[in-house]
Amino acid sequence: MALRFLADHCISNSIIRSLKEANHDVVRLKDVLPVDSSDSLVIAKAQEMGVILLSLNGDFADIVTYSPRKYNGIVALQLRNRSEVLPHLMRRFSAYLVAHSSMEHYRGKLFVVELNRLRIRE
Repeated sequence: MALRFLADHCISNSIIRSLKEANHDVVRLKDVLPVDSSDSLVIAKAQEMGVILLSLNGDFADIVTYSPRKYNGIVALQLRNRSEVLPHLMRRFSAYLVAHSSMEHYRGKLFVVELNRLRIRE
């Protein structure tokens, strides 16, 4: 089953391509909102579309501001200005997506994908 994502403006073409090659549906933020939209508009659009928000923006990993239980799912990729870790990080994330292919699995959760681990916050 394909997962559906809204890719924040900071998500690279290579990440989007990787997800699409794995048959996931990825909508780019710029196709539905201006790229300078506020974080609150971005998360609201993800909710309206019924998709998982995918971002490099650390703000979305703040569970006080963006309580995961209110959303369809948030994935925060943590590159920490080290683009060279992207291939390894995407392998970890892609393997997780294969093992958990239901949209329902992501609902109400924040997934923080780091180089050496994947943390889930509810």
